[in-house]
Amino acid sequence: MNGDPQIGFERWLAEPSAGAAPDWLESFRSGAREDVRARLLPHSKEEAWRYTSVKSLLEQGFAQSDETMTALQPDDLEEILVPGFETHRLVLVNGRYVPELSAPGDWPEGVRVGGLRALLESDPDALRERINATVDEPQPFFSALNTAGLDDGLVVLLGPGAIVERPIELIHLSVGLDEPRVAQPRHIVRLDAAAQATLVERYVSLGNSVYCTNSVVEVSLGRDAILRHERVQMESPNAFHLTGLYLVQDENSHYMGVNIGLGARWARTDLNARFRGRHAECVLRGLYLAGDGQLLDYHLDVDHAVPDCRSQENFKGILHGKGRAVFDGRVLVAKDAQKTDAAMSNRNLMLSEQAEVDTKPRLEIKADDVKCSHGTTVGQIDPEMLFYLRSRGISEPLARRMVCLGFAGEIIETLGSEALREHISEQVGRRLEATSLS
Repeated sequence: MNGDPQIGFERWLAEPSAGAAPDWLESFRSGAREDVRARLLPHSKEEAWRYTSVKSLLEQGFAQSDETMTALQPDDLEEILVPGFETHRLVLVNGRYVPELSAPGDWPEGVRVGGLRALLESDPDALRERINATVDEPQPFFSALNTAGLDDGLVVLLGPGAIVERPIELIHLSVGLDEPRVAQPRHIVRLDAAAQATLVERYVSLGNSVYCTNSVVEVSLGRDAILRHERVQMESPNAFHLTGLYLVQDENSHYMGVNIGLGARWARTDLNARFRGRHAECVLRGLYLAGDGQLLDYHLDVDHAVPDCRSQENFKGILHGKGRAVFDGRVLVAKDAQKTDAAMSNRNLMLSEQAEVDTKPRLEIKADDVKCSHGTTVGQIDPEMLFYLRSRGISEPLARRMVCLGFAGEIIETLGSEALREHISEQVGRRLEATSLS
């Protein structure tokens, strides 16, 4: 591939249709456009893209989404809401924040939450030091595309000691348009010292249309801050999904991230965590289910740049039919990052001979006083376990479902809400029942 985005990405670079933007934002956008046009497209000779081709993404001819969806009513959300899940609900439709569909409720003192576009219009300087604050230069290709089209998203700002008791639910709702569109929301999440919150992102769609979501999530945690961040990707089976999540943590902060991947035809998630204060902890959990026609790709990059920090990564995959998955995880321990405690695990359950997984957890350690481990497994359902269940009158499809849910349960149970745990378990079970496991 060459670097000419005319092949498929030039239409992603169209300038947003919003009103006048501050000079600093225009500078960010124009710099990103120049950067993208000067670079090679991601290709298999890059280690980060060794197992995943962008060819099918290029072929779609996606265009930047610039239409605000006004036809939807609150009742239209009923089919995508999680029963019993009480939250501060905020809704984006095709990448644009829609207050009329949202139900944020009242916020505690010291909390500022709302649409990025609205905040840029009312108080642009509030975001000047926030946007691209956690993304290293040069920006990864798709993050640079997101910056070039930066238009809307969600802003969550918690002042010192602020606590939000109920989960903040961000629903990314995609609705099919006349031609395939790409939505590129940017989310800014900042918790100051000792602030606490739970953020739940859900990527869903109405119908099975073709579209692309290319989101960037910037998270920064101040000293002693605590964030539980749960992300559920259940896009249309014809959708394409990209997320770049960039996390920085100050001293004694705690981040708990749970990532569930069930939907989309082609999905790539990059999770980047960097410690910049001692005694911080980052825990990443993940579950992905890939079947016929699906590719789910997870890349983790955890940078232990300072001493005395702890990270744990535990991802599990279930693959059936001709499903494909990629898990590429790296933990980097810098020379001065003594007393690092890091553990990475990836386990995969293969339900068919045609399924495929490329898994590569690895450690790069430059310090000598550390406690680090990593491991991976790829296996099939234990025949003795199936025999045990069948001997007790349980049908083979139900027995397979029970075994798979038992395997997935370790990750699902880490979700903070019982209502959401039940919803995900039901969705996993439905997908296993609806597809061929041979």
